[in-house]
Amino acid sequence: METFDELIASDTLVLIDFFAEWCGPCKAMKPVLEDLKKQKGDSLRIIKIDADKHQQLAAAYHVQSIPTLMLFRKREMLWRHSGYLSLNELTEITNQFI
Repeated sequence: METFDELIASDTLVLIDFFAEWCGPCKAMKPVLEDLKKQKGDSLRIIKIDADKHQQLAAAYHVQSIPTLMLFRKREMLWRHSGYLSLNELTEITNQFI
């Protein structure tokens, strides 16, 4: 299994989704992320991280509300957002970096 650092070091754009099982907006993001993956294919990797199970990692990235989405490429955080986003909004944002 890859470490978080290995995941975000990729040349491919990586979308990290910090979520929790009990979070309503996180549940609403699931189909949006699935549709985004279908749309972007191999040009975007989506990684879901349960903030409750990985509290140390969430704290290291100052995740204070969920869902928190972050885009990385080559260990550089390119974008960050907390809260729900529609497919159109997320598509527009990822298009800027792909």
